[in-house]
Amino acid sequence: MPTKTFQITTADGRADAIAAFPDDGERHPGVLLYMDAIGLRPALTDLAAQLAGHGYYVLVPNVFYRHGPAPVVELPEYIGPETRQALFGRLMPLVDEHTPDRALRDAEAYVAFLTAQPEVAAGPVATIGYCMGAGLALRTAAAHPDRVAAVAGFHPGLLVTDAPDSPHRLAGDLTARLHLGFAEGDVPHMAIGDLEKALDAAGVEHSCEVYPDTVHGFTMPDTSAFNSAALQRHWDRLLPLLAETLRKA
Repeated sequence: MPTKTFQITTADGRADAIAAFPDDGERHPGVLLYMDAIGLRPALTDLAAQLAGHGYYVLVPNVFYRHGPAPVVELPEYIGPETRQALFGRLMPLVDEHTPDRALRDAEAYVAFLTAQPEVAAGPVATIGYCMGAGLALRTAAAHPDRVAAVAGFHPGLLVTDAPDSPHRLAGDLTARLHLGFAEGDVPHMAIGDLEKALDAAGVEHSCEVYPDTVHGFTMPDTSAFNSAALQRHWDRLLPLLAETLRKA
């Protein structure tokens, strides 16, 4: 599956990004894929390529571009328990600095860039995200209800907080169909319940599921959190969602 690299002009600079798409000369539905906190790396490129193989144009920006091109911090080939704590000690300040205001400014640029690509079909797009990217996907969908028809997040965090701009408070702005796949123990069941109440009250078509026998990061094969069965479950949920929302006649 071919990939291209891009520089996306944003309100705050230029974000490096990769895109994967079928090399068939056709136009395909667009998907904006938000990275996890570890960042844009081969595991994300491979994930984008797998999704592109199902007939989508998949754009993956480096969310941390303000701190430099990907990889923003040095990454080991495999992230196990012995390297995880030190690595996240370097990554969490970047996560904390990526405020909702920054995310929304970037989302405007990412969606505009995605929909302008000649290989992307006219019509709605999807936003999907992993870890911190799930919240970014949801914020983007809420900010662009006329463009985003599907949103999905896997092993998400911080979707329900006390902040006035907590992602769950954006439910009333969503028109997209939503799926969220949680890791066991990642989010308290009370928080998932609060999220579902907000989605129900807003009339959002959604599914929220705790994937069994998982820990945070279960989709990422370059980490010790990886769970192949859960990754397959993720595809089993994601692909029908995209097909039913982006490929309507």
